[in-house]
Amino acid sequence: MSKFDIIVLGSGPGGYVTAIRASQLGFKTAIIEKESLGGVCLNWGCIPTKALLKSAQVFEYLKHAEDYGLNAKEVSHDFDAVVKRSRGVAEGMSKGVQFLMKKNKIEVINGFGKVRPGKKVEVKTENGETTEYSADHIIIATGARSRELPSLPQDGEKVIGYREAMSLKKQPKKMIVVGSGAIGMEFAYFYHSMGTEVTVVEYMPNIVPVEDEDISKQLERSFKKAGVKIKTSAEVTKVDTSGNGVKATVKTKKGEEVLEADIVLSAVGIKTNIENIGLEDVGIATDRDKVLVNDYYQTNIPGYYAIGDITPGQALAHVASAEGILCVEKIAGMHVEALDYGNIPGCTYCIPEIASVGLTEKQAKEQGYDLKIGKFPFSASGKAKAAGTPDGFVKVIFDAKYGEWLGCHMIGVGVTDMIAEAVVARKLETTGHEVLKAVHPHPTMSEAVMEAVADAYDEVIHL
Repeated sequence: MSKFDIIVLGSGPGGYVTAIRASQLGFKTAIIEKESLGGVCLNWGCIPTKALLKSAQVFEYLKHAEDYGLNAKEVSHDFDAVVKRSRGVAEGMSKGVQFLMKKNKIEVINGFGKVRPGKKVEVKTENGETTEYSADHIIIATGARSRELPSLPQDGEKVIGYREAMSLKKQPKKMIVVGSGAIGMEFAYFYHSMGTEVTVVEYMPNIVPVEDEDISKQLERSFKKAGVKIKTSAEVTKVDTSGNGVKATVKTKKGEEVLEADIVLSAVGIKTNIENIGLEDVGIATDRDKVLVNDYYQTNIPGYYAIGDITPGQALAHVASAEGILCVEKIAGMHVEALDYGNIPGCTYCIPEIASVGLTEKQAKEQGYDLKIGKFPFSASGKAKAAGTPDGFVKVIFDAKYGEWLGCHMIGVGVTDMIAEAVVARKLETTGHEVLKAVHPHPTMSEAVMEAVADAYDEVIHL
């Protein structure tokens, strides 16, 4: 039986980052993966979806070339080639993780891993062989998969999850997207841009329901203007896949209606991968589909840890990475601070993009703050106008009493690359006046952050 200092179960952005940091700190490290290195994020999530979305964005630019004084006639797309490019990007990234494993002398063990009592992990390979490994510390990072609703069972053909949505053999003429979180809206944008007739069905009153209400309303306006149909306060109660396509019964405030499509994409959240991995055998405590951990990701059983989507924090790749690094640094005896889950940025990569951090206006009011709120529209931004992307705005929320930056919410092209300014500023407890006095370059999209802060403090110049 091979003995390690640290074994990581799962090689997604939580697992592989954890393994690398563990190796950097001098631990003899192994990582166990049943499929491809990089997990869902690199192979079927974050990375290949961005490749699809980029193809859609370039296609949109070509279709609107005249807006930029250019001629691009008879513009068309090759759906298979778009999917192939996306898969190529994913494969390249996965190979990059393989290189990092070799570089950091991390042993990669292929197979399905189960934790066992006594700080052991049992790994079963595809041919049925079982090998046992032991370690002083076992870190579980098994991630999550597409959640299935009882009313919306996935068959992988007509009712699909995000994984199938990334590699369809044929582009559907009509698609119903159920759920308007990041995954739902990104695929709605992609397929609509490619020419599919898309209808989004959202159970809550607003699309992207975790976002600030102003952001939700702006995205709905932008999508409807582009031709995407959106139904809010609506629920798919059943699907009929017996015919050529799919008939989805949708219940709304007005009553029931039946929508017809080639494919229904279920994007109603995630289900953690905590079944059949030995948690019960070891006695590791879980609650509501999550593994219970302390601030440093220790479970109730000494020597066993859990990070990423299977724990109660936000199910985001960058959160999993941060948790894993913090976990192994704590094991190494370093001085570490617990992660601030109130300062985690969230991004949605449809066009217009969404990026946000901190409290929404509603949350801030509910918490009793006296607020200073500023907004700056990209229609007043020289860079956005020159780029032909004037849709959207930056919204900032400050505590009027102490100047604390409570929240920042953006919608527009490229805002996912801008939100880090607010994250760092909030981490450093920067006040509104300090942001105002930090000179921002002109002309840039990032000026909108400064201008929004100026608006909050009645000092805005360009409005």
